[in-house]
Amino acid sequence: MGNKKRTTIKDIANVLNISAAAVSKALHNDSRISKQTKEDVKRVAKELNYQPNHLASALRKGKSNLVGVIVPRTNSNFFSSVIENMEAVLDKAGYNIIITQSKESFKKECKNIDTLLYTQVDGIIASMANETTDLSYYEKIKSKGIPLILFDRGENDLNVDYVGINDYDSSHMIVEHLVEKGCKRIAHIGGYRRTRIFNNRIRGYIDALTKHNLPLDQNLLTESSLTLEDGREMMQKFLQLEQRPDAVYVASDYAALGALQVLNENNINVPEDICLIGFGNEPFTSFVKPTISTVNQHSAEIGKIAAETFLSRINDENWKPSLNKNILKSELIVRESSDKRI
Repeated sequence: MGNKKRTTIKDIANVLNISAAAVSKALHNDSRISKQTKEDVKRVAKELNYQPNHLASALRKGKSNLVGVIVPRTNSNFFSSVIENMEAVLDKAGYNIIITQSKESFKKECKNIDTLLYTQVDGIIASMANETTDLSYYEKIKSKGIPLILFDRGENDLNVDYVGINDYDSSHMIVEHLVEKGCKRIAHIGGYRRTRIFNNRIRGYIDALTKHNLPLDQNLLTESSLTLEDGREMMQKFLQLEQRPDAVYVASDYAALGALQVLNENNINVPEDICLIGFGNEPFTSFVKPTISTVNQHSAEIGKIAAETFLSRINDENWKPSLNKNILKSELIVRESSDKRI
């Protein structure tokens, strides 16, 4: 079967025997067009299933009222909460959002950027994929003169707005808590250092160990994609060590859940034998047994601030891209998995 031809303004004009210009004015409620003609145009447009060409309209007006959003994945509470709160702010301001996900792939992220730019979005709000080290596609966004706001994952070298938490301090806070609980061999299941936030979490972990005169055992520091399976695999490796850790700090709740599964399967008491802390405050952390201590990243606030930042930039005629960080203070939520009594 051939592709069905898209209905155009000319098709409506031919049915009513009027000019395409008159149809366009009627659709835009122009005061120079009679009420009867407007009603006729709307009726025929509905009959022919006419859909406005928003891309063409954006090209004419120089504004689409669309904001592109790029996230690594949508199936996490953190990113879905950011999107929900971002959309609420933008909707009130008359903007719609187009959501894309990179699935942690640099190649897919580049395709997403190309698609959003082709769609003539007025701005892009993004959290980078784990694989991304080449910033040329983000530089491409900047070269178009549209606002680029990064959240959670970003790079200082891009010199754009950024909204997130202090990941370095968050790691310090976690290690401090574990030290207070009497832990001396603290392991870290981290993300890849090439991603700024995970590098900062690893640096914070190492410096906090040094502060408390605790040894840095390279066998207790791992890098991964932080999936549930990664958490399982890394925890299994820790349990095979001659000297097991007495605490494990995981840079993602999903990997922490995998680690907890392995601990439970091996009948290891949490937190009595091994304390466990995740990162992200995913809903399941308060449902599993034992409940998982974690870090609240304030996703709702990040979404609102990112949207408000875009609005302030798009409405500022003198705006120029610059490194402007909005850093929120994270919160440690202590639950059963690390609440060891000394």
